[in-house]
Amino acid sequence: MPLGMAIHNIEITLGRGGQLPKVAVRQVGNVRVNQKGLGRARSKYWLGKCPVVRGVVMNPIYHPHGGGEGRAPIGRKKPATPWGYPALGIRSRKGINIVII
Repeated sequence: MPLGMAIHNIEITLGRGGQLPKVAVRQVGNVRVNQKGLGRARSKYWLGKCPVVRGVVMNPIYHPHGGGEGRAPIGRKKPATPWGYPALGIRSRKGINIVII
Protein backbone atom coordinates (compact mmCIF):
# COMPACT_ATOMS: atom_id res chain seq x y z
CA MET A 1 0.00 0.00 0.00
CA PRO A 2 1.54 3.34 -1.01
CA LEU A 3 2.24 6.02 1.58
CA GLY A 4 -0.35 8.77 1.82
CA MET A 5 -3.19 6.60 0.48
CA ALA A 6 -6.60 7.40 2.00
CA ILE A 7 -8.01 4.31 3.70
CA HIS A 8 -11.14 3.52 5.68
CA ASN A 9 -13.13 0.56 7.03
CA ILE A 10 -10.21 -1.19 8.71
CA GLU A 11 -11.05 -4.73 9.92
CA ILE A 12 -9.17 -6.50 12.73
CA THR A 13 -10.85 -9.86 12.17
CA LEU A 14 -12.42 -10.88 8.89
CA GLY A 15 -16.18 -10.47 8.78
CA ARG A 16 -16.61 -8.43 11.98
CA GLY A 17 -16.99 -5.06 10.28
CA GLY A 18 -14.72 -2.06 10.11
CA GLN A 19 -12.40 -1.94 13.11
CA LEU A 20 -8.72 -1.94 12.10
CA PRO A 21 -5.66 -4.49 9.05
CA LYS A 22 -7.86 -5.67 6.11
CA VAL A 23 -8.36 -2.31 4.47
CA ALA A 24 -10.63 -0.80 1.84
CA VAL A 25 -8.36 1.57 -0.11
CA ARG A 26 -10.95 4.18 -1.05
CA GLN A 27 -12.31 7.40 0.32
CA VAL A 28 -15.66 7.73 2.03
CA GLY A 29 -18.21 9.76 0.07
CA ASN A 30 -19.63 11.75 3.00
CA VAL A 31 -16.42 13.18 4.46
CA ARG A 32 -17.85 16.69 4.93
CA VAL A 33 -21.34 15.66 6.04
CA ASN A 34 -21.00 17.37 9.45
CA GLN A 35 -19.64 20.61 7.97
CA LYS A 36 -22.88 21.43 6.15
CA GLY A 37 -25.11 24.04 7.75
CA LEU A 38 -28.52 22.87 8.92
CA GLY A 39 -30.34 25.99 7.77
CA ARG A 40 -32.35 26.85 10.85
CA ALA A 41 -32.42 26.22 14.59
CA ARG A 42 -35.32 23.75 14.42
CA SER A 43 -33.27 21.38 12.27
CA LYS A 44 -30.68 21.18 15.04
CA TYR A 45 -33.47 20.61 17.58
CA TRP A 46 -34.72 17.64 15.58
CA LEU A 47 -31.24 16.11 15.91
CA GLY A 48 -31.50 16.35 19.72
CA LYS A 49 -29.50 19.56 20.25
CA CYS A 50 -31.38 21.77 22.69
CA PRO A 51 -30.94 25.56 22.64
CA VAL A 52 -28.51 26.97 25.21
CA VAL A 53 -29.79 30.08 26.98
CA ARG A 54 -27.34 32.41 28.75
CA GLY A 55 -27.90 33.07 32.44
CA VAL A 56 -27.74 36.84 31.92
CA VAL A 57 -30.92 36.84 29.83
CA MET A 58 -32.92 34.73 32.33
CA ASN A 59 -35.09 35.93 35.18
CA PRO A 60 -33.38 36.09 38.58
CA ILE A 61 -35.45 33.17 39.89
CA TYR A 62 -33.92 30.87 37.25
CA HIS A 63 -30.26 31.96 37.38
CA PRO A 64 -28.06 34.07 39.71
CA HIS A 65 -26.89 36.21 36.76
CA GLY A 66 -30.43 37.06 35.66
CA GLY A 67 -32.52 40.17 36.16
CA GLY A 68 -31.51 43.80 36.36
CA GLU A 69 -32.33 46.79 34.21
CA GLY A 70 -31.08 46.64 30.63
CA ARG A 71 -27.83 44.81 30.10
CA ALA A 72 -26.82 44.69 33.73
CA PRO A 73 -23.61 43.04 34.95
CA ILE A 74 -23.62 39.83 36.98
CA GLY A 75 -24.12 41.69 40.27
CA ARG A 76 -21.86 39.38 42.27
CA LYS A 77 -18.14 39.31 42.99
CA LYS A 78 -17.67 36.11 40.95
CA PRO A 79 -19.74 34.20 38.38
CA ALA A 80 -22.05 31.47 39.66
CA THR A 81 -23.69 28.31 38.33
CA PRO A 82 -27.49 28.15 37.97
CA TRP A 83 -27.58 26.58 41.46
CA GLY A 84 -25.57 29.36 43.08
CA TYR A 85 -22.21 27.59 43.40
CA PRO A 86 -19.03 29.41 42.31
CA ALA A 87 -18.17 28.92 38.64
CA LEU A 88 -14.96 29.12 36.58
CA GLY A 89 -12.58 26.79 38.39
CA ILE A 90 -13.29 27.61 42.03
CA ARG A 91 -13.37 24.54 44.26
CA SER A 92 -16.81 23.97 45.72
CA ARG A 93 -16.12 20.80 47.73
CA LYS A 94 -15.93 20.73 51.51
CA GLY A 95 -12.38 20.71 52.85
CA ILE A 96 -12.73 17.48 54.85
CA ASN A 97 -9.84 15.73 53.10
CA ILE A 98 -7.23 17.85 51.31
CA VAL A 99 -6.02 14.91 49.21
CA ILE A 100 -9.42 14.39 47.53
CA ILE A 101 -10.31 17.13 45.06
